[in-house]
Amino acid sequence: MAKILVVEDEPNMQIGLKDNLEFEQFNVQVAKDGQEGLDIILSHSFDLIILDVMMPKMSGFDVCKAARKNGISTPIIFLTAKGEEIDKVLGLELGADDYMTKPFSIRELVARVKAILRRTEAVPDSSSNQTEGPVTIGNLTVDFTHYTANHTSDGELKMSHKEYEVLHYLLKRKGEVVSRYQLLEEVWGYESQPTTRTVDNFILKLRQKIEENPNNPKFIITVHGAGYKVVT
Repeated sequence: MAKILVVEDEPNMQIGLKDNLEFEQFNVQVAKDGQEGLDIILSHSFDLIILDVMMPKMSGFDVCKAARKNGISTPIIFLTAKGEEIDKVLGLELGADDYMTKPFSIRELVARVKAILRRTEAVPDSSSNQTEGPVTIGNLTVDFTHYTANHTSDGELKMSHKEYEVLHYLLKRKGEVVSRYQLLEEVWGYESQPTTRTVDNFILKLRQKIEENPNNPKFIITVHGAGYKVVT
């Protein structure tokens, strides 16, 4: 049974989310504000976190940022009353996996929860010999089964779940050009996104871990006007 943490300060919303997720057979824990949510995140393990953005004591964005800084790679879905593009971009760049604007359909939320859990529980594609077992690319050795990463000089590295997914997707298509929109659709699960800057930022983070010189990459190559390609 998947464990889900709901961090939401509105009592009615908190109760509604908990009841509906438990009805779907999830094990649900709740927190009433951002600080309590972060304390729970840092001391317990979850399969997914549903995180409101506008909360007392600590915003959802700050909770997510602190969790990622502490090496927590648990998938996160943001909930917010805001709908501006900049907020969506910021949430995704901080390491969120999805983003829903209030009011929203509980059925849609549950569907997104299940979709993310399916992706995070998926075993790497056995038809691709590029990602079975530990894979080394540049300075980075990654195990996609256990979600561990080691740098040749820095040792064990903390990576967000989304970084693993982006790199995994690129490695499975080694030598192919993958567009930014393709990554957004296949990795984030969106049919459309307001901007491709999110992808570029994740590529930059990966290059900083993989490349000797991120400004002159040898392994994750930019194909101008088309996208990215992994060369090893």
